[in-house]
Amino acid sequence: MGLIRALAIQGAQMLLVLAVAPLLTGWVRVVKARLVRRRGPPLLQPYRDLWRLMCKEVVLADNASWLFRAAPYLIVSATWVAAALVPTFATGLMFSWSADLIAIVALLGSARFFLALAGMDIGTAFGGIGASREMMFASLAEPAMMMIVFCLALLAHSTQLSTIAEFMISPAVGLRVTLAMALGALLIVAIAETGRVPIDNPATHLELTMVHEAMVLEYSGRHLAVLELASFLKLLLYMSLIACVFTPWGLAPTGSGPAAALTGLAAWLGKLTLGGALLALFETSVAKMRVFRVPEYLGVALMLALLGTLLLFVSRGGLR
Repeated sequence: MGLIRALAIQGAQMLLVLAVAPLLTGWVRVVKARLVRRRGPPLLQPYRDLWRLMCKEVVLADNASWLFRAAPYLIVSATWVAAALVPTFATGLMFSWSADLIAIVALLGSARFFLALAGMDIGTAFGGIGASREMMFASLAEPAMMMIVFCLALLAHSTQLSTIAEFMISPAVGLRVTLAMALGALLIVAIAETGRVPIDNPATHLELTMVHEAMVLEYSGRHLAVLELASFLKLLLYMSLIACVFTPWGLAPTGSGPAAALTGLAAWLGKLTLGGALLALFETSVAKMRVFRVPEYLGVALMLALLGTLLLFVSRGGLR
């Protein structure tokens, strides 16, 4: 019975992540519309969009290969697994041993790789532009993310998210400058990786500003629905990652009962609500930057994470 219960809880988290991801995107859109005094779309509009796309016919180019057809499912699978590994309402779940930050970075990198290949598969100019820009951003975002991982690993002596969350909630952490640097770097990387303003604008189709949209421009029907779901999951992943590592309050500890799990679920939903509102406020307060300034923006994240790691390394006296 213990194995069945553990499997049920882990499966519930995976389904919960899949169900809440479109709702988070809808919440961000609603708040952004209210901030600019527009009526905006309803909260459940992302679910309707996914259903509408699933019901449409798929239109494929004549020179589309098998990779173009398979890429959406590979991308959403990798992103879903990465998002489901991040602790949401409880730590120490059945698959928590695999919830490693390095593994999550690798899964996201694999999804990006297949997306770039799919964007170039048809041979259109937009797909090539989007893929080249995505790889340029990734060349700075991934090293910054790895520096963040090393910074957290030096503190918690582990890259496993459950261990990091339990360490961060303990009184031994306190206020640290290195954590502030890691948080700032992670926020910058999250905005870039999810294609939000000022890096990209998911609501535009202007060829001079498109990054993510340029790579999925040739998709339609269920393929486009799957890619849209993957983008929703990616936003939820980074929101949950920030909440798990830097605000782990409310997470149900290992072996806790249903009451603690419900408390953790409520705390997680509250953090997503607040995070979505803050993201919408940030996006309405800044303008879209030029593509050639994005490396400078991501360079700030890389320097913050690197400085945080070096400060921890020096303060601990090297490799002892």
